[in-house]
Amino acid sequence: MSGLLEFVKNHPTRQFNAGEVVLTQGHQTGLMLVLINGEVEVLRDEVCVATAAQPGVVFGEMAALLGGPHTATVRTRVPSSFAIVENPRGFLESSPAASLYVAELLARRLLALNRYLIDVKRQYEGHDHLGMVDEVLETLMNRQPRQMAR
Repeated sequence: MSGLLEFVKNHPTRQFNAGEVVLTQGHQTGLMLVLINGEVEVLRDEVCVATAAQPGVVFGEMAALLGGPHTATVRTRVPSSFAIVENPRGFLESSPAASLYVAELLARRLLALNRYLIDVKRQYEGHDHLGMVDEVLETLMNRQPRQMAR
């Protein structure tokens, strides 16, 4: 089994048809989903920023951890099924291994974003708009987490 699949094998599952929206940017569902099979596209402001087809890929973890709305829309490209985690914070608090998996996933995404921003900075060195890239990098590297109510 891949990713979180072993940890969510007893959770309810849901099937989605091709083209169905699984999570909607800006909406708060309180759910975290783990792809069992199928393929999805991830859209931010209606722009496709990623696709995923690997069983065990997780969606909704940022909203669950930050206690806010989903930061992207997830839409199926083919018929797909997901394990539904209805209480993601409780699930992650009760499973150090699942929490570590999600932390590693988020760390990989942050590393990829940092590499991308550094590449953009190198490509456009000497141009006026690089101040924005510097600000984004500074924020990513030094932002302190807000205090969470427990």
